[in-house]
Amino acid sequence: MKVEKVVLVTADHHPHHKLWVKLAERLSKLINAPLEVKIEDYVYLVEHGDKDEFGMSWLPQILVELSDGSVHWILSRMPLNSALQPDEEAALKEMLDKLKAIGVQVPELEPH
Repeated sequence: MKVEKVVLVTADHHPHHKLWVKLAERLSKLINAPLEVKIEDYVYLVEHGDKDEFGMSWLPQILVELSDGSVHWILSRMPLNSALQPDEEAALKEMLDKLKAIGVQVPELEPH
């Protein structure tokens, strides 16, 4: 199975918007798939994204559209480091692990 597209659903006003864009761009380059950025597309998230116990979605989220037509969310909450700051490397690893779990071959991350 192949990733046809990486999709970032975000909002310009979100405090970590630029970080989520950077993460989505890194993933897109790493797995060689185009990136589409959707701004506040809650309909897309309700259909395909992560939801809370009441069926509500939130922003931002990173999803992938696969060659079989399915859509999977792969990051909906930013992991934090020990200083409670966003952990970009942990987020990238989490996304790659989720891709592996759904049967997508991904390159190994280079250690920093």
